[in-house]
Amino acid sequence: MQHLTLFTLAITLIATICLAKSPYQSVLQHSRIRGRQHGPNVCAMQKIQGTDKKYFTNCKQWYHRKICGKPTVISYECCPGYEKLSGEKGCPAALPLVNIYNTLGVVGAATTKMYSERAQLREEIEGPGSFTFFAPSNQAWAALPTEILDALVSNVNIELLNALHYHMVNRRLTSEDLKHGSAFPSMYQDFNVHIHHYPNGIVTVNCARLVKTDQHATNGIVHVVDRVITAVTNNVHTFIDTDDDLETLRTAVAAAGLTQMLESDGHYTVFAPTNEAFEKIPPEMLKRILGDPVALRDLLNYHILKNMQCAESITSGTPLETLQGTVLEVGCDGSDMTLNGKAIIQKKDQLGTNGVVHYINELLIPDSAKTLLELAQGSAVTTATKLFVDAGLGSHLSGSEALTILTPQNEAFKEGVTMTGELKKLLKNHILKEQLSSGVLYHRQELETLGGIKLRVLVYRNSLCIENSCIAAHDKTGRFGSMFTVDKVLTPPMGTIMDVLKADDQFSLLVGAIQTAGLTELMNQAGPHTVFAPTNDAFSALPKADLNKLMGNPQELASVLKYHMAKEILVSGGVGSHTRLKPLQGDKLELNMRNQTVYINKVPVVEADLMATNGVVHAVGAIIKPLCKSNRFTVHKY
Repeated sequence: MQHLTLFTLAITLIATICLAKSPYQSVLQHSRIRGRQHGPNVCAMQKIQGTDKKYFTNCKQWYHRKICGKPTVISYECCPGYEKLSGEKGCPAALPLVNIYNTLGVVGAATTKMYSERAQLREEIEGPGSFTFFAPSNQAWAALPTEILDALVSNVNIELLNALHYHMVNRRLTSEDLKHGSAFPSMYQDFNVHIHHYPNGIVTVNCARLVKTDQHATNGIVHVVDRVITAVTNNVHTFIDTDDDLETLRTAVAAAGLTQMLESDGHYTVFAPTNEAFEKIPPEMLKRILGDPVALRDLLNYHILKNMQCAESITSGTPLETLQGTVLEVGCDGSDMTLNGKAIIQKKDQLGTNGVVHYINELLIPDSAKTLLELAQGSAVTTATKLFVDAGLGSHLSGSEALTILTPQNEAFKEGVTMTGELKKLLKNHILKEQLSSGVLYHRQELETLGGIKLRVLVYRNSLCIENSCIAAHDKTGRFGSMFTVDKVLTPPMGTIMDVLKADDQFSLLVGAIQTAGLTELMNQAGPHTVFAPTNDAFSALPKADLNKLMGNPQELASVLKYHMAKEILVSGGVGSHTRLKPLQGDKLELNMRNQTVYINKVPVVEADLMATNGVVHAVGAIIKPLCKSNRFTVHKY
């Protein structure tokens, strides 16, 4: 029975929300459903603890019980347009339909009602007409700076009356009429009020949030807002052009050729860095960016959103696209608006005719404006970055060459690594001669390094590798170069598989076995090959009689060795939890990865990824034998 009730509630939620005509109506419908157990026309509200801020609740907020990262408490109140009756459950009665003046007194806008009378607006909003009044709440008037309020009430017949008229539109506008990006002429010199209706159900007028909507009156409608709004006459560029705190930004905007755009029609959000924000950047880096039109334009466009985002529209972290093409995480922490998790916004909601400006005290530098060296700083590749500089490669990473750098994660290096000639040579082979994106790489592609060698691209189902090093994070694309973060220090191929085996004493018995079995030519051929190479210990672990018998029978020895070889190149980073590989002879090899160790038919690899020009060698500590037939694995396609 309980499951049926939950199912019914879910169906009701979906049906009613789908019928809702706007995001605001969807949230209101959800609040109604959550509140209906308390009677008719009851809405569930979420109030941020320690504040007076209340919101109709959506599904996410209902279950998380948080808004702007702060805990909320649930209260149940009459939905807009309804009131309680003594002795009855819920809010069964519609509010009496009276004129706007009297409506103000019953919807939490008594202060607006008082000021309307003092400004001699009462007669107008009691009389005939069809008005929309965006009425500041009592708390909105209380929050108004004293000097502004004093200026209004000291001249009630002009300043106060004009201010109130700016809150009015000479037509009835319900919440359904308040479309995102719309503007309506106010009753103060026809200056527009600017509406934004966000996907989370928040509706704003001049960035003031509508806290009570659709309070109908005989001569119009009242929407209660959380702040006193002021007339908007300037575009967003005017803020930049006239504020001394934005002098550096003003110079940068002009140099990047963005002035005309910021003066044009639109709905922009500009996160405007103050002079202080620019001063925090290392002088050399700032000089380079300001002198590079492409980097400068990317930098500034990274501070501009494609859509207008008032502070009150944000109730949780939201990724929003910038004009530069990447996203900023715009969020909130209590009353603070945040960018990429940082509370760096020091002045909010400076509204213009074509958008809104938020002042920030920290410059946001996109990857596309950075050099390779700057991309690597402050990330999980600091060890590699220092080694590149110590190896004398810093000029490549801070210059304008089109390069791609393979940067191993810090944990890929042993503690106390010191610079040597061999390491310098190796690091040079971590820099590719062209700027690449991982999205354009393909299997068996060859990439040339600054060191003059060719590296192979290896594409697997769940990993993308360059030789033994697999990409461990998203690309970082800088002004001139790209950075691939990889999980291991690169091992460039050094000779054929036979060369690799001969160069390592632990494979001396295997080398002899390969020669006895007549497989030397195969191990020198182009391949590609993967060889699971038994070490001397693996051969010595066999009973002496069995070893002698095997070594004395070249045909059987060849069969055993071919079971350790596959005609494909598989590095350890390409092994998943269930991987199969077809050997040159015998049943499929079953591979998996456990605790960073590769196992083949349950035999562990003791040293992985010895790269050769024609394949890869993995050292194993035992002779690999076929397993009992099992259906636990699926064939691994390359």
